[in-house]
Amino acid sequence: MSEGVAPVRAEEPLFELPEELAIDTDIARRVIAEFIRGQLRQAGFERAVLGLSGGIDSSLVAYLTAEAIGPERLLCVLMPYRTSSPASRADAEEVVRRLGCRSTLVDITPMVDGYFGRPAEGDRPAVIGALGPAGLEASPLRRGNYAARTRMAVLYDHSVTFGGLVVGTGNKTETLIGYTTIFGDNACAFNPIGDLYKSQVRQLAAAVGVPEQIIRKAPSADLWPGQTDEGEAGFSYPVIDRLLYWMIDRRRSRDELVAMGFERSMVERVERMVAASEFKRQVPPIAKLGPRTAGVDYLYPRRRPGSARM
Repeated sequence: MSEGVAPVRAEEPLFELPEELAIDTDIARRVIAEFIRGQLRQAGFERAVLGLSGGIDSSLVAYLTAEAIGPERLLCVLMPYRTSSPASRADAEEVVRRLGCRSTLVDITPMVDGYFGRPAEGDRPAVIGALGPAGLEASPLRRGNYAARTRMAVLYDHSVTFGGLVVGTGNKTETLIGYTTIFGDNACAFNPIGDLYKSQVRQLAAAVGVPEQIIRKAPSADLWPGQTDEGEAGFSYPVIDRLLYWMIDRRRSRDELVAMGFERSMVERVERMVAASEFKRQVPPIAKLGPRTAGVDYLYPRRRPGSARM
């Protein structure tokens, strides 16, 4: 090697994909596209609405929906809060630019701060919200959950004005461990990626052309500045995805998982997370009193005879 010439380094892999989680992306795209079209058709809609954060999950769903029904029938709603990352908004805007879909921006700061208030910052005094002085003491988690539910309220309002179904953007990993806000980010009319682990989301995102910077960046719910999923929960997505795959999909016992190399403490912790969040994955139970109960034994397809939308 000539003196002064730096060695050529192999490019860092775009993402880590456990071998057992690899999927056929062509088949996945085809199945998901038909699923999206079918869900809209069954409900009598032709358009879709989704919240675009600039993260990999919502970006992938935007690409898949635009591919399934055309970008002109998709509305992406950007809903930053005052502490949201400017880079996330820039990434969301880049997705909109590449897809050529419709978009709108709704700053949810006045809605969230109108409830909790806004703490004093520098020379600016505190602003008291609907909760009174106690609201200023709300934790970032409380504010984050309220922001998630506020965003969903905004999306369902735009569902009315745009005439589109709200598309979900949660992945299988988050759903299983309960890393979702009930009636917030887990609320939707249908979810195209709900059966994909985070590692598989990354694989499919690369296949459909999601911008590389979105695939590479650390996943974050953007609940507060610098927050990341893996940092907050204390796990690596490739590791927990493998564990969940063998625990849930392949039904391995705790001892079998430990024998496979997973730490017992982690196995037990994830088992608790899955069990404790079961209520988030089910529709609210109804006390059965009559002969036919909605959602129990009074069941019809989403669009039944006589339900055509006017």
